[in-house]
Amino acid sequence: MKPRMDFRAASPAASKALGALHGYVAQCGLDHVLLELVKLRASQINGCAHCLDMHAKRLREAGQSEERIFLLDAWREAPIYSERERTALAWTEAVTLVTQGHVPDAVYAEARAAFSDEELVNLTVAVVTINAANRMNIAFRTVPGGAASSTRHAAE
Repeated sequence: MKPRMDFRAASPAASKALGALHGYVAQCGLDHVLLELVKLRASQINGCAHCLDMHAKRLREAGQSEERIFLLDAWREAPIYSERERTALAWTEAVTLVTQGHVPDAVYAEARAAFSDEELVNLTVAVVTINAANRMNIAFRTVPGGAASSTRHAAE
């Protein structure tokens, strides 16, 4: 696949804005592994190869097993995710696929029970941010593997 353009170089101001969102998410207080699972799951749904590569590497760096990474696409059938992770993944899917029926009341109720108001807002910002990054990387065909896994980019 040939990249279309380096959108970061084309608009440093836009990249800085996206980077600020990623920076906020990184320090919002939610568990790093939970956030990386959410980012990887949204990237699976959206088919963003660049982000799939990056967030799988970050989960490995955080000590997560290959099993937890490989089974994420089938998390409902895999008993290796905590209830809080399952709730975050259900929320991620509902927000990412918002055009397919909005966010169901049952998913919202489950999320409200598992996360404080602030945590749920921050989780939603994380989902929105990775969806934005997926769309930028897919639109401009960012090649996977081009970035070190622990390097933060404006549009992860």
